[in-house]
Amino acid sequence: MSKDLYEQLSDIEQQAKLTFEGLSEMKAVLAEVLEKNAELKIENKHLREHLQELEPSATPQTGKEGAQALSKSKQNLQNLYEEGFHICPYFYGSRRENNEPCAFCNDVIYGERTND
Repeated sequence: MSKDLYEQLSDIEQQAKLTFEGLSEMKAVLAEVLEKNAELKIENKHLREHLQELEPSATPQTGKEGAQALSKSKQNLQNLYEEGFHICPYFYGSRRENNEPCAFCNDVIYGERTND
């Protein structure tokens, strides 16, 4: 009986080692993916800025006033919104289903704010 118990314990120990090795490999791969994602986000941001420099007439305007350009931070929010993500405080970061418009997100981008 004690030999079976010892063998079972050895098997569990071996499985734990394999699981730990697998987790370590997954952690390393995840770190690489996160690093690459950050690099691509920065590159994407620089490319957007460069594109705006090349095409100054393509600066996004507010849909309501037309004459007032969006600030850089609101342009970034607008870009995220156009990529299909909520930018409102209620659903921030979640995907918009079927790219449905969100009144809260539009208020964040185009709504007028006072500094009272």
